[in-house]
Amino acid sequence: MAESKKKPDAASKVENLFDLDLVGRLVELMKLHQLGEIDLQQDDQRIRLCSAHGAGVIAPTVYASGAGGGSSAPTVASGPSSAAPSDADAAHIVVLKSPMVGTFYSKPNPTSKDFIDVGSTVQNDTVVCIIEAMKVFNEIPAEMRGKVVQVLARNEEAVDVGRPLFKIDTRG
Repeated sequence: MAESKKKPDAASKVENLFDLDLVGRLVELMKLHQLGEIDLQQDDQRIRLCSAHGAGVIAPTVYASGAGGGSSAPTVASGPSSAAPSDADAAHIVVLKSPMVGTFYSKPNPTSKDFIDVGSTVQNDTVVCIIEAMKVFNEIPAEMRGKVVQVLARNEEAVDVGRPLFKIDTRG
């Protein structure tokens, strides 16, 4: 009697890309193979790991879409601006909020200038700050186009999830 071979089913897939053991193994693979970035997506889960300094410090950016899981992408919410007196102006002001708990850094190192200032023009991939969480330095992108109208956090300030960091006028 011949034995039937089992086909891998959906249950054999990695069920949770946010599993700390999996993230740790991915970080080790990055170090071992000196990779600058790993970007994985499965169903509605996505994880992106980036090396901040070659094969040194690893800065993860984790995204989840859909109803399940939280998001480590910056939270973007529309809100009024004290600098914009009319409702028409306020409609174009977007508040960029912290995606995680950590320490806010406005510059890459103590001797550098800030990533952005009031009046700076940002693109979707412009790094606006770094948030350090558990000794991991996470570069936070603007994820929108526009002009910075207000910086709401101070360098080396502790921030929580959802803490407003910047106000950006999306009209540019």
